[in-house]
Amino acid sequence: MELRGRLWRFVRPQDIVWILLFAILEIYKPERATATTVVLFALAVLQVVEPKIPFFSSTPGSVVSFIVKLALWYVLMGWTDGISSNYYWLVLLPVMSAATSLGLAGLVVATLFACGAYLSLILFIPSGYFLPPDQVPVLITRIATIPIAGFLTYELLEANRIAARKAQIAAEQLTVANCHLQEAEAAMRRSERLAALGQLSAGLAHEIRNPLSTIKTSAEMLTQNVPLDNALAHEMAGFISSEVDRTNSLVTRFLDFARPLAVRLEKTDLTQLIDRAVADVEKHSPPLDVCIYKNYAPDIPPFLLDGQLMERVMYNLLLNAAQASPPKGTVTVKTRPFDGNVEIAVIDRGPGIDPKHLENIFNPFFTTKPTGVGLGLAIVSKIVDEHGGKIAVESEPGGGSVFRVYLPFQEGGK
Repeated sequence: MELRGRLWRFVRPQDIVWILLFAILEIYKPERATATTVVLFALAVLQVVEPKIPFFSSTPGSVVSFIVKLALWYVLMGWTDGISSNYYWLVLLPVMSAATSLGLAGLVVATLFACGAYLSLILFIPSGYFLPPDQVPVLITRIATIPIAGFLTYELLEANRIAARKAQIAAEQLTVANCHLQEAEAAMRRSERLAALGQLSAGLAHEIRNPLSTIKTSAEMLTQNVPLDNALAHEMAGFISSEVDRTNSLVTRFLDFARPLAVRLEKTDLTQLIDRAVADVEKHSPPLDVCIYKNYAPDIPPFLLDGQLMERVMYNLLLNAAQASPPKGTVTVKTRPFDGNVEIAVIDRGPGIDPKHLENIFNPFFTTKPTGVGLGLAIVSKIVDEHGGKIAVESEPGGGSVFRVYLPFQEGGK
């Protein structure tokens, strides 16, 4: 089976047709001249071998093929009956080859050459002999056959090319639609997880917050009632109080994630909003050793969004980018109009994100940071979704990351 497969890859069905055609011409040729056999054999070999040689797929190769076939045909006509030869129709071989490879202009030139070559055979009619009048219509018919066959071949090939292009465009559109479908499915799965985990977080946070309040109060009373010379007790009470504050802050973040967002849309200047987020990141404690570059599109007017929530989105993205950047690194924030939306891109030059983590980075409680909670990007995704936008990430290990936020551009009133 494997040998048969290799054979059919090398020998095409049309090769067998060409071989049979020239074999029949050889068997039933009216004359037995060796030169005729040689020319027919050369034409057969060229027809079979030509598609298998890469050179003949190029424009120069197609021109060479046309010239060689036309020359062989011309010799064959000369060795037989000249302009009255029964082999006249073989001139269609070089013309049809030109139609498939040289384009419309090349076909016109090739057709003129073929017609001129056929008419030039009149010059080889012996002196004193003339073309019989009844042969003139035959001559005209043969001449007309050359451009008709060439242009029909060209039109058929062009129709096939158009169909192939349409099929390719349809395949590309199907691929894009499939990607969008996968993104939509991923977003739906993420929303379902967010809803379930949000309900769990809300219940858990409320249950934790009550005992935290008791622990905090107890630590404060302990501090007030322990003698001042008991340094260890005061230190322990301080640890309890600070850890309760940290835990309470974490609970607050859980509640922020769990509670429904009340998005208040109003016209907001995106540039000023991002500037405030950048200023907050630059005041971060401990300081972050990065430089943030701004590249704002000047043609984005104020549009409808919740400035407070979106400032939180930008702060989280910029903080993550700054923390992922190496010392003395740079972070770039860019804005631009894009396909009816406003695109905000936050670009860092850090180590990038492992491809296996890309699908999970917006899931709650997923984090690669040793001290992270995994709610920052989940909240960012939730806020963007509530605005009717979407967020995407591009990242390669060692090549940094780009977070892109797409917000619908709405200039209407509140």
